[in-house]
Amino acid sequence: MTTAPSPARDEAPQPSTAPAPSPGRWAPLRPLVLRLHFYAGVLVAPFLLVAAVTGFLYAGAFQAERLVYAHELTVAKPGGTELPISEQVAAARTAHPEGTVSAVRPSPGTDATTRVLLSGVRGVDPGHALAVFVDPCTGQVRGALEQYGSTGALPLRTWIDEFHRDLHLGDTGRLYSELAASWLWVIAGGGLVLWFSRRRALRKVRGTGGRRRTLGLHGTVGLWAAAGFVFLSATGLTWSTYAGANIDELRTSLGQATPSVSAAAGGEHAGHGASAADGAGAAEHGAGIDRVLAAARAEGLSDPVEIVPPADASSAYVVRQVQRSWPEKQDSVAVDPGTGEVTDVLRFADHPILAKLTRWGIDLHTGILFGLVNQIALMLLALALILLIVWGYRMWWQRGRASAFGRPVPRGAWQKVPPQLLVPAVAVIAVVGYFVPLLGIPLAGFVVVDVLLGEIAHRRTRTSAS
Repeated sequence: MTTAPSPARDEAPQPSTAPAPSPGRWAPLRPLVLRLHFYAGVLVAPFLLVAAVTGFLYAGAFQAERLVYAHELTVAKPGGTELPISEQVAAARTAHPEGTVSAVRPSPGTDATTRVLLSGVRGVDPGHALAVFVDPCTGQVRGALEQYGSTGALPLRTWIDEFHRDLHLGDTGRLYSELAASWLWVIAGGGLVLWFSRRRALRKVRGTGGRRRTLGLHGTVGLWAAAGFVFLSATGLTWSTYAGANIDELRTSLGQATPSVSAAAGGEHAGHGASAADGAGAAEHGAGIDRVLAAARAEGLSDPVEIVPPADASSAYVVRQVQRSWPEKQDSVAVDPGTGEVTDVLRFADHPILAKLTRWGIDLHTGILFGLVNQIALMLLALALILLIVWGYRMWWQRGRASAFGRPVPRGAWQKVPPQLLVPAVAVIAVVGYFVPLLGIPLAGFVVVDVLLGEIAHRRTRTSAS
């Protein structure tokens, strides 16, 4: 959201009889904010543009996934009596005996299939699972697809998700998205400061042309979308590589980490339950997966749920709700595989407040919390960001076309800021830059380069004058 301090030559300022407003106490900060907004907009905008385009695609991927994989996700004839979950797992294992059962997601509705997730399958990414889709009434296997993450992303959405997160470049690629998230709130906040510090007459769009019209469109759209940008920036940082680790550490130190149900099996029968590798065996030995699911239902865990078999002989089954849409269902229980008794219960209502806010923020960021409405809102925010970037670069062109391309904002703005404002501002920036390193490091780089360019220009001027 790049702006400029003065009208271009083709802008004909309208005469005004109103007296000029007296500068406020924050007026000296405006040139500094303008310079930061300008450079951040010009240099970080390419990363933001990629994030906006890929984010737009991801927001639409949920609906596209339902269409592309309708055969696997739905049953041929809805209704009928469902088979025991153990028989559905057995049908999946008959069709796909490879790997081990890592989780089972029973059909959440009369028209939906059951997912049996297999890990360790040859040809499947180690971090993913092979989802086998089973008709819960007939036991017919409707297909098998690679699945990723707790939201059950299938190949199309997984590809777009990874493109948005790391450009399919792995951990190195994640730096781009963290850089974009680190700077988005700074650019949005700077744009707000510049918008409200301009005189009302200069904010108008109607009846204007040239750079002033572009500036008006840029500022107006940025004003309405700023809150959304700050939200996307903050929630995106919660699961980034470096800032995310600092946030997790801070939450842990405050006792606000996300808790998990204890998966340790209890009682004298611990260690005699079913193997996690075979759902059919789970029906024949120990409590059985059917009894485990019944125990979870008795504790109030309604659909959709995921059943995770014991990891080893001393572990329990874990049954957890996996609904991320509103109202969220995130309760979980542990069930002893030998006795079928519930050994631990964790309610989402008992999670620490920061854990809840993090969960809600991530689900809102990814378009799950409010479904289609949420996804449309994200697509509109992405489109707004794309337009703002295009208008920002256009203003840069219009501002410099009378001389050099994209004349920068004059330097030395910080020298005009009173110490009582500058010192606290620098302290805050230093603290934030430490916890958000992909904001702090580039900002330090901007300052160093700016100082060097200023020194070079100063020496040239002194040399030519002598």
